Amino acid sequence: MTPEEVGQRLVALLAPVEATATVSGGEVHSRATIDVPPNAWRAALLAARDDAELAFDYFDWLSAVDELADGFDVVAHLWSTTHRHGVLLRARVSRQTPIVDSVVAVYPGAAWHERETHEMFGIDFAGHAELRPLLLPPEFEGHPLRKEFVLASRVAKPWPGAKEPGESEAGGGRRPIRPPGVPAPGEWGVVPTPAGAGGVGEGPRGGTPARPARERPARPAPGARGPRTPRDAGSAGAGSRPRPGGPAPADGTASEGGPAPDDGGSD
Repeated sequence: MTPEEVGQRLVALLAPVEATATVSGGEVHSRATIDVPPNAWRAALLAARDDAELAFDYFDWLSAVDELADGFDVVAHLWSTTHRHGVLLRARVSRQTPIVDSVVAVYPGAAWHERETHEMFGIDFAGHAELRPLLLPPEFEGHPLRKEFVLASRVAKPWPGAKEPGESEAGGGRRPIRPPGVPAPGEWGVVPTPAGAGGVGEGPRGGTPARPARERPARPAPGARGPRTPRDAGSAGAGSRPRPGGPAPADGTASEGGPAPDDGGSD
């Protein structure tokens, strides 16, 4: 089945649910993409698995996308090992109450993915009995893959071009630029502004620069420098001496450190 046919088939199976079918980019790797309401999330994956024409028997992955004020898109990719086609299912949940039904009963392999998505985005999966920490320590606060989450390591050290803590005592970045997603100095935390972390229009840079500034000599204007005089091939440069043991000069005098010329006389 083509991606268009896959989308049409799944939309027909979900009627009267208002599902929307599109096709992703990627040319030969394009996939049917079905957007469903959150209350039809589990039913959509169940229909995709049990329909003989679709036969999505392989659960590939599940994650989410932070759409800021619009909420979160919960995304799942399924594959049919029989018909060799795939589908991308999406459901958008609100930011105030991010919750959707768990699909572990449909695809047991989704258990790990739902735990990670819950941990990283703060989305609840109703019916999942073990939404416990998977990658982070239990005392960790916040959800690192939400776009408003501030990465403390980007605030605590210069960026870009800074070395890891302990590798260099000198601060200073290549440009006065603030990392993406980091608030302006003084708007978050109590860490003083490191060298190079202040952006344009945010006041002077803090810390000690990596190296003192120095003035470079001005380059001559084009055409102001005279042409170079080529050196004669047979003449030595100023102050140069013949190499010891080399050929004698043309005037017959002994070179410094070399053997005396033979005058043809006898002892």
